[in-house]
Amino acid sequence: MSKNRGFAAGLAGALDVDPAASDPPPQGRLGIGVLAGRSNRLAELASGAVVARPVELVDPGRCRIWAEHNREYDRLDEARCADLIESLKAQGRQEMPAIVRRVKNDAAHDFEVICGARRHWTVSWLRAHNYPDFRFLVEVREMTDEEAFRVSDLENRTREDLSDIERARDYLRALDRHYEGRQKTMAQRLNVSEAWLSRYLDLARLPGEIIAAFANPHALRIKHVTFLKPLLKPQDRRERVLEAARELATQPEAGLSPQDVIRRLTQAADAPKRSGAPKRSGQRGDNLLCAPNGAPVLRIDDRRRRELRLTLLLTGGATRQEAASTLRSLLEQYWPEPAD
Repeated sequence: MSKNRGFAAGLAGALDVDPAASDPPPQGRLGIGVLAGRSNRLAELASGAVVARPVELVDPGRCRIWAEHNREYDRLDEARCADLIESLKAQGRQEMPAIVRRVKNDAAHDFEVICGARRHWTVSWLRAHNYPDFRFLVEVREMTDEEAFRVSDLENRTREDLSDIERARDYLRALDRHYEGRQKTMAQRLNVSEAWLSRYLDLARLPGEIIAAFANPHALRIKHVTFLKPLLKPQDRRERVLEAARELATQPEAGLSPQDVIRRLTQAADAPKRSGAPKRSGQRGDNLLCAPNGAPVLRIDDRRRRELRLTLLLTGGATRQEAASTLRSLLEQYWPEPAD
């Protein structure tokens, strides 16, 4: 009898019915519970309710980064990965697997990293810095390029270390590659609103001169698009703004904040007043905020340390929605929410 009980206990350990359970099943009924759990598990796998995916420990050198990965791998360094380096050292291993797919016809690589570029870089760095035994933990999946894009986007959407400009450029590339330029289709596949997606696409479409005007392009946020996009219409305003942006790009030592750069570009947007031309009270062109189609929305009449005086231009041709969006962006710039 004792041998039978020992066999049943060994069987329970081997099958590992429910690793999340806090209490083991009663000893007297262990065999029946284990076999029933095993049967249920097989039924779930067969029905597709549970998907079993292989996890492997591999050499990071045998993995390449997917060409459409939304993180700029070349920008990764010890500083950007410091938290992950310390975490892996403390744990002695990688806890969260990267998502990869197998590659064919590549003698140098076995896998392609879809999600987990930072984990790949960190394990590679550790192996080169006194931790040669570290292995890269990966979850192997089969997926199309479009599926890979959606998986990568979903994993990285909430990561704060991925900048808005990196995410925006990723969306713009995917729009043509996977969705034939159809923004509505892309928004549906990503389960986001068209307006939300449009803001990222607008950021990615900003001219290179505008991006270069910022000392750190990764500090650019989608909220800044509301101020920058109207500066590019009509053509004469666009030319003045791009010229000012090129000048700012030659002065990286100035270290201007994104708000300061936007103010400089806004000031350059309107043509200089002709000498001797009379001033119109309260009509400073550099304080005019416009809708994306160029229609004026509001005017900043006066800026003081603790207040702004505004005039809503109700007959300027902008819609109520555009006016609300402009006001929200103004609040984000001058009255940010307090940090937690």
